[in-house]
This record gives sequence, C-alpha cells and structure tokens, in this order.
Amino acid sequence: MGIKLGLNAYGKNAVNLSKIIRHGNLHEFRQISVNVSLEGDFETAHTTGDNTRILPTDTQKNTVYALAKEHFTSSIEAFGLALSQHFQSNNPQVTQTKVEIIEFCWQRMIIDEIAHAHSFINGGSEKHRTTITQTNTTTSVTSGIKDLLILKTTDSAFVDYIRDQYTTLKETNDRIFSTFCEIEWDYASTAVDFTVLYNSIRACLLKTFSAHKSLSVQHTLYAMGEDVLNSFKEVKEITLKMPNKHHIPANLEPFGMEHSNEIFIATDEPYGYITGTVTRD
Repeated sequence: MGIKLGLNAYGKNAVNLSKIIRHGNLHEFRQISVNVSLEGDFETAHTTGDNTRILPTDTQKNTVYALAKEHFTSSIEAFGLALSQHFQSNNPQVTQTKVEIIEFCWQRMIIDEIAHAHSFINGGSEKHRTTITQTNTTTSVTSGIKDLLILKTTDSAFVDYIRDQYTTLKETNDRIFSTFCEIEWDYASTAVDFTVLYNSIRACLLKTFSAHKSLSVQHTLYAMGEDVLNSFKEVKEITLKMPNKHHIPANLEPFGMEHSNEIFIATDEPYGYITGTVTRD
C-alpha cells in the first residue's frame, strides 16, 4: 500500500498592519490582521526537500506591507482582492490563494459633539472580516462581522419547549436577549461597492434584531438572515452564529423582595450556541 501527500497549504498568518490615510488635516486610521494561504504544486518540498516552488512566507508578509501602500485605500475586500490577484498571477505553481483579513473597528472620536480630525476610539471588540478565495478561473468574496455584542431588554420570549424530567428552565414572555455573534455572507459578485454594502448590511442586521418580536434565538436568527437576502440581491447566502450571553433573573426572595425583571446575574458559561445559514431557494 503506497503513501502519498494529501491536501496541503502554507502561508503567513497574523500579518498585523496599521495605516494612516491622510486627506489633508483629516485622517483615517485603519488596523488589520492578514492571513495568506497558498495551495498548489508543493509536493517535492514535502517529499524531497526541494524548495524551488516555495514562495517564502516572509516574502508573503513583505508583500502585504508593500501592496498596502497603494492598494489599501478603501475596503478590506478590495485590498484582499489585490493581494490574491498578486499571488495568483505571479506564482504559476499556485492553484488557489486564500486571503483572510480582520479589521479592528476604530471610530472617529467625538469631542464637544464634533468629530475629531485625527483622534479615534475603539469602543468594543467588534471586527469587520473578509475572506478572498481565488483560483485561475474563479474568485469568491465572503465578508462579515466578528465579535458583535448586541442586547435588547424586551421583545424576547421562550415558551412551549420540550420539558422532561431534567428540565428546570422556566418559561418567559419577557427576557433579556443578548448574543456575542459572528455573521458572514457570500457576495454574488466582486464588482460591487463593498464599503457601502457592508455598512448597509450591518445596519439591516441591527434593525431587524432590535425590531423583531423574538420567540427564540433561532426565530430571530432566521429573521435577520431573511431580511438581508430580501434587501440585498448582491448577497447569495448568510450564516449567523449567535451564542447566548445569559442574563439570569436574580433571586431576591431571601431579601423579601419581588423580582420584577430588573436585577439579573450575567453569566459567561455555560451558554447556548445557535447557528444557521439562510440561503436562496
């Protein structure tokens, strides 16, 4: 029975880059982390130590920095496409290039109700992410949001679920709904304005989450995905991961107090983990 090399890839991860884009006195500050992965004809590097088809990962890192000067001027999707095109077109031994970019969401600082020209604040963990996958014949773009912490204090219920001998959870028609969610969607084309679409899709997701009369996390997950697909023909499908951030009613009875949906215990673990993909039929 023979032995052979299976699927393999290599690249450079966590290429961290910050860029100031200057428009006179008005500055933009962008901070990203880039992963590059190449698949292709690298068998002899594994089997005989022949490195003649290997583009060093250090070169991949340097390429990210060099191309950022000219090409990282708008969306991370556009920059990712420039990177993947460079690696794919300059390396005939490469059959597939994958570029993943995560952007840390800095916002312009508001001072005395005025947006400051060159001061910024990062108010949370939210990140914008994209993955570009390119071969010699196809290019795909997947974008989304990572570590988005959202919460609403009402319009969320959970009733009529299965009850067995181990069930202790009480039904509720009014609870805190909070999730630390991760969302990604596939674009139908690369010829779109990624910045405008990203901001519009994000706003749509938040609007639906806030307005939806939720009967479960699953119920709201589907509604959010459905609204995006109905609103944006440029999106083929959308996947949402919505782990619960539980806020459990505190027991105030020992203190002679009635609980009236005011005091809760915030817990990190264990937590419910709900995922789903909404796609076009």
